[in-house]
Amino acid sequence: MRCGQCHSDLDRPGDYCLVCHTATCDGVVVDFERDAATLTMLDGETVLGETTITTVPEVDDDTDDRATVVELRNFAGRVADEIQRKRPETVFAAGEREPLREARRQLHYEFYRVPDDDPVQAVIDRRGNRALEVVDIPPREKIGGSHSTIIGDRRGRKAISVVADHPHIKKIIPGPIDAGGIGSQQGLRAKITRADTNGNVRMLLRDGSSVQENRLVTTAMDLETGERVRADLNNALAEAELQ
Repeated sequence: MRCGQCHSDLDRPGDYCLVCHTATCDGVVVDFERDAATLTMLDGETVLGETTITTVPEVDDDTDDRATVVELRNFAGRVADEIQRKRPETVFAAGEREPLREARRQLHYEFYRVPDDDPVQAVIDRRGNRALEVVDIPPREKIGGSHSTIIGDRRGRKAISVVADHPHIKKIIPGPIDAGGIGSQQGLRAKITRADTNGNVRMLLRDGSSVQENRLVTTAMDLETGERVRADLNNALAEAELQ
């Protein structure tokens, strides 16, 4: 493959050109299995190429726990290194949760989880829709309103942090706490509700018998784009083990 700017040879599909310092791809889709990850490089809605990275999982028993952790970290590290070669604007991921989470920890790009069925097509379809405005302000500055208490202690604050870190969230308005619900032993759980006609959503936090509804103002412009943001947020909360 050649760079589209200076026509220099590139070692792998979608590589960043080190000659003219130009990105060849703007997105990478990673489909994780436990023993392999397939990376598909995209420029807009065009597929530039595909790369597969494999590993050999350690036997998962009590004596091999440390080896399994090291193998998983190394596998995710190889995936992260391959993505770094591309310097994309956005990474989309699907498939097995453990290597996906570890790769996400090692990367600093905009990162979204997408449906497992056909992740590449899901991203292409998504890119055919109108782009949403990105909010470039610190997460802590997105939190406002007359209520400041968040239920769930550390897990509640973690849920708020996950949501505040999303690039399409403009503001989080915590709501009052209703302590009259049915008790639960599961600990705090977070869920994003269906978008309204303006594209805004709400996050329900449940902790024991307490329930808190928090309003989330998004950059979505209608129900359809709001549903895209809702799906992203629920995936992020699931990845953080808050659902």
